[in-house]
Amino acid sequence: MNNHDSSQKPGNGQTYKDAGVDIDAGNRFVDAIKPLAGATRRPGADASLGGFGGLFDLKAAGFTDPILVAATDGVGTKLRIAIELARHDTIGIDLVAMCVNDLVVQGAEPLFFLDYYATGRLDVETGREIVSGIALACQETGCALIGGETAEMPGMYQDADYDLAGFCVGAVERGRALPRADIAAGDMLLGIASSGLHSNGFSLVRRLVDQAGIGLDDPAPFKSEHTLGLTLLTPTKLYVKSALAAIGQGGVKGLAHITGGGLTENIPRVLPDGLMAEVDLASWSLPALFAWLQRTGGMSDSEMLKTFNCGVGMVAVVAPDKAEAVMAILAAGGETVFPIGKLTAGSGAPKTIYRASLMAG
Repeated sequence: MNNHDSSQKPGNGQTYKDAGVDIDAGNRFVDAIKPLAGATRRPGADASLGGFGGLFDLKAAGFTDPILVAATDGVGTKLRIAIELARHDTIGIDLVAMCVNDLVVQGAEPLFFLDYYATGRLDVETGREIVSGIALACQETGCALIGGETAEMPGMYQDADYDLAGFCVGAVERGRALPRADIAAGDMLLGIASSGLHSNGFSLVRRLVDQAGIGLDDPAPFKSEHTLGLTLLTPTKLYVKSALAAIGQGGVKGLAHITGGGLTENIPRVLPDGLMAEVDLASWSLPALFAWLQRTGGMSDSEMLKTFNCGVGMVAVVAPDKAEAVMAILAAGGETVFPIGKLTAGSGAPKTIYRASLMAG
């Protein structure tokens, strides 16, 4: 007779664990990540876990008349590379970065973060590695990890497969949000270097890697000290501290986070109608990883520029007389910054136009 037959005697019936959900593992996981969340405490949040909701005190955080800004995101199929390599310690950084970078371009300071972690089978150590990356990124950006949800869902995910989503809330004082209303023709565009692919375009990247017949554990076929897989897992850059410092200087009129859609679609999102972003592609060198992807896929410049960040993870719109000061502040914050173009008058909806061609470094 089947051990899980419904005719079993009372007390020997089926359990939730028989169906693939281990509540005890979930409790061990919460215990394992409590110290990680606790390390992200900041004014306004004690970052304790275990309640039904997370609390945040805006007054204790120093805000007078704040506007709340919220963002949510994931890391896409970059997860597949982390799963295949069994390297989970940086993917949480990506998750936080994709959310907090979206907040800071509104001029907002990230305040608190929550994560959603769904898997076919909860492995406590894998989960702890993921959350360690989340907590590290929260610490680096002054954002409290105040809660989250872990879902063990056999039948929805294959065994060790998992998915992540992040949710972040920030605040900006009323009247200080970006983009500013005085963005105008003649303003300069400053490119802030990316750390790599960040978390966009990985469905295409994985396709190109397969076509090239290169394994993730093989040496990267371009300038890199690491294997291809570890190079692809380089986490998304956290721009919060340097961007907030530049915003505080007063010279930043707008910021664009270069995610899905690349430079082509993201710069216009911060521009008013009647303006065009004129970008000089010769003003920076295409990093080796992107150049390899372009060669491997036979991709046009236009396809590259609307798919990947191409080495520019953030773009700042600044008045010409403020550009030098803004660049100095960003550089002091550890950023590599270069002028990449300017705004010009146009007609209709804003758009990005390009001069020259992408040039490999």
